Amino acid sequence: MELVHSGKVRDVYADGDDLILVASDRVSVYDVVLPTLIPDKGKILTQLSLWWFEQLADIIPNHVLSATDVPEEFAGRAVRCRRLTMLPVEWIARGYLAGLGLKEYEKNGTVSGIPLPDGLVEASRLPEPIFTPTTKATEGHDEFITYDDVVREIGDDTAARLKDVTLEIYKRGAAIAAERGIIIADTKLEFGRAADGTLTLGDEVLTSDSSRFWPAGQWEPGRPQHALDKQFVRDWSSTLDWDRTPPGPAVPQDVVDATRARYIEVYERLTGRTWTS
Repeated sequence: MELVHSGKVRDVYADGDDLILVASDRVSVYDVVLPTLIPDKGKILTQLSLWWFEQLADIIPNHVLSATDVPEEFAGRAVRCRRLTMLPVEWIARGYLAGLGLKEYEKNGTVSGIPLPDGLVEASRLPEPIFTPTTKATEGHDEFITYDDVVREIGDDTAARLKDVTLEIYKRGAAIAAERGIIIADTKLEFGRAADGTLTLGDEVLTSDSSRFWPAGQWEPGRPQHALDKQFVRDWSSTLDWDRTPPGPAVPQDVVDATRARYIEVYERLTGRTWTS
């Protein structure tokens, strides 16, 4: 196999006509990879994505070819995938106000050009889920764009189809999670085209790296929420005297352990399965 790309968290290998997508135990915050690994993180993300791909298979095709036909050393953390030509947009759905969406709202009263009601606070539930795309930056940070920007980038038909799919995936996922006592505040998706042009869901889906998960029983607007996702590491890093440029700070053991526990908790609550590493 040939290593064709090494990202912040995932490594991509070419194996004939297929790709092998390998999720590492690396963790990044503010686009900086930290030097400390979170044990089992890559396996948890992979297994949770595979579970979600099954729940969402009737909405749109996905890139998964096999979860078992992978090199033995990557077992549990790798997926054999079809090659996609990825679209240059981050497809984000929000049902609650948090993160960069909150900052944008506080500044402009909008997110991605969508006006929102006055008086919302951190973690407010939105009147209905909204589509808030961003750029997919290869360097620097992603920036909010409007739906009209997406249309100009990829065309009206594709933009309309994937906006609808993004919101449908979010709504389906949020409903399933709600039955298990978890709020999905927002999520980020990636889509591409298969060799025959079919629009296809790729990368990961509804994981603790790509979504905000909150325990429903502890939800209280107006304050930060208990995070069952990567936000916990972001919050820890924000307490440091660090300029958010490489090299990132080492993560202390108690934060490593707590992060791993939260990833496992959300996996077990969503899937109903017991995590065994």
